[in-house]
Amino acid sequence: MFLKIGKKSAMQTIDYEDFDKIELRVGTVIKVEPFEKARKPAYKIWVDLGEEIGIKKSSAQVTHFYEANELKGKQVICVCNLKPRQIVDFMSEVLITGFESSNGGIVLTSVERPVPNGAKLH
Repeated sequence: MFLKIGKKSAMQTIDYEDFDKIELRVGTVIKVEPFEKARKPAYKIWVDLGEEIGIKKSSAQVTHFYEANELKGKQVICVCNLKPRQIVDFMSEVLITGFESSNGGIVLTSVERPVPNGAKLH
């Protein structure tokens, strides 16, 4: 879920223990395919999240700013412990995070420098 820019939201505070339950990990995109059956333009993306988690799949509506070939090799931040979600005929296992730009496209969350796949966000 992405917050629309310019909309006010009632921010809910959480305890650190609640935040600590969220598994935010970095992974490297290793495969990308167009998701032709999706309702909105999207890609099927495979992310290498390191030895502990392995390779996970995600459906991501990031076609506005990214071509499939430029995503391969990019490190992205993923929520790894959400329940998998069936999207048409594809099981999305992780949520790749991003921010909505002022024109509506999603800008992926990434890292400033390369880090090991599976590294946890602190």
